[in-house]
Parts: sequence; structure tokens; C-alpha cells
Amino acid sequence: MKGSKKTLFAVAALALAAALMLGLWYFSRPQIQPGDKTVVVQVIHADESSREFTYHTDAEYLGQLLLEEKLAEGEQSAYGLFITAVDGETAQDSLRQWWCITKDGGRVDTGADATPVADGDHFELTMSTY
Repeated sequence: MKGSKKTLFAVAALALAAALMLGLWYFSRPQIQPGDKTVVVQVIHADESSREFTYHTDAEYLGQLLLEEKLAEGEQSAYGLFITAVDGETAQDSLRQWWCITKDGGRVDTGADATPVADGDHFELTMSTY
């Protein structure tokens, strides 16, 4: 009987921990802003030249905006949009290039399809090498 109480207690503690983690994720996830917004996307090419694009959009996510405006091309994967080309420049696998997404110069922890856009946002798409 003593062992079953320990097991029950361990299962209850695990369920509580899972519920707390789910709640933390739910309340800290990026929020979607519906409606019209103005978003700036700066493209920094491999040669370090830069172009800035301003869009008035009702897109809720960056990936949707990039594809609708035909600024980027990519492939859909299990993880969402994998950006392969931006502003006419294609990342070359042989050169180990990829497009890095940042927002106001800071790291974005989500892919383009999961990155919400809000009025006044400024994103950077930078050709990077790993």
C-alpha cells in the first residue's frame, strides 16, 4: 500500500508540473494582432547591401506576409516555411547560406509561419552563413 501512495503522489506531481508548464506557455506565447497594420521588412543581402520594404497588411504572421507580397520564396516543411530566397537572392546550400529572421535586431525564437506581426514591427531578413 505504501508503494502505491508514492506512485500516486509522483503521478499527481507530474500532472501538476505539466499543467503549470502548459499554463506558462499559453500566457507567454506571442499574441496575434488582427486588422490592418504597417510592417517594415529590411533585407540584408550577402554583399551587405540593404533594402527596406514597408507593407500595409492584415496578415497575422510574417510568413504569410512574405509570401503574399512575393518578397520571399520557400518550401513548406514539418516546421513551417523554410525560406530559400528573399528579394531575388537564393541561399546556396553549397555555401552553407540561410536566411536569418530578426526583429528590431533581436533574435526571433519562432519560424516565419509562427512569428506574429503587429503594427509598427520591424523585421530583418539577413543572408547568413553557418
